[in-house]
Amino acid sequence: MPHVSFSELRANMASHFDRIEADRTELIVTRQNHEPVVVLALSEWEAIQETMHLLRLTGQCRTSSPIDRAGRCRRGGRA
Repeated sequence: MPHVSFSELRANMASHFDRIEADRTELIVTRQNHEPVVVLALSEWEAIQETMHLLRLTGQCRTSSPIDRAGRCRRGGRA
């Protein structure tokens, strides 16, 4: 996953967003003294949400937080 600083994102936002959209990938944005954040296309986020919903329906992921569920599901249900 590509990483950029917040300053770099701000300076070249349109080109970063164009790449995210064209490549269907995510971008990690780092900030001093803060946790990094992820930027991705809305359609990709919606696909992740739909996958999580389907996994919950099948009982494959039953943790309390969406982030925990995503991590467990990516690891095959292991903690």
